[in-house]
Amino acid sequence: MALVDFESLAASLPTAWTSSITGQVGPARIKVLRMDDQAYEEETHDYNEGLLVINGKMLLEVLGEEVVVTTGQMYLAVAGVPHSVLPGSYGTLVIIDM
Repeated sequence: MALVDFESLAASLPTAWTSSITGQVGPARIKVLRMDDQAYEEETHDYNEGLLVINGKMLLEVLGEEVVVTTGQMYLAVAGVPHSVLPGSYGTLVIIDM
């Protein structure tokens, strides 16, 4: 077993919105990144994606609706559903690709 400090890992990344793979559990890849106030363009995946906010706040737009995800909450972006990050998101985000 290994201890993972997501906040330290995110803080050490050279740029915001660039993820780093921290591990894998079965087929699920676990990534961490640092959010800043910038938006992140719409994307769609052929797999489910868990978006877990470790600290801060993430503002998503999903099918024309705003979704606010705060510290300790996770949003499950379902495969095939477009989603984007709105300006004003900040903090540490863990992404679980399933």
